[in-house]
Amino acid sequence: MSLRGTMVLLIGTLLTVLLSGCGPCCMRMKAAQGDCGGKAAPAAEMQQRSDVLYTCGCGPECRCGAVSTQPGACGCGKPLAWGHVVRVEGNEALLCTCKEGCRCRIDPQDATRCGCGNPIKRANLAGTGVYFCNCGGACACNTVSAVPAECRCGMPLKQAR
Repeated sequence: MSLRGTMVLLIGTLLTVLLSGCGPCCMRMKAAQGDCGGKAAPAAEMQQRSDVLYTCGCGPECRCGAVSTQPGACGCGKPLAWGHVVRVEGNEALLCTCKEGCRCRIDPQDATRCGCGNPIKRANLAGTGVYFCNCGGACACNTVSAVPAECRCGMPLKQAR
């Protein structure tokens, strides 16, 4: 391949990445995690995770729907269960609820389970007061917050009412 052909291919590839849904996310992400091809954050940044939600852990028979960005108790009086967002679909967060600190993703072989093998928990964010990123495309920022903020991808977080 000629030098000109190589340059055209390289520029075309760069433009595709930059103009696709994930390009801006990858460029702005700090301590990337998830689907943007980044690496796991250092231990010091574990304290500042922006993908953690606490939900009612009473089981499927409970309908209290408690969701928070902070630990606490649900309306049932039981402690909220730790989980991390693996994807947001509309106003629903898909959570891995395995051990605290986990950074797994959705199992590519079974979309109903996380990489740890646990079932994915769905949490409706409408009316919870939680702000979240749902920028779409190939990006999976999975950012949640108790206050209005900007996502790592640069989009403003939204709140489902």
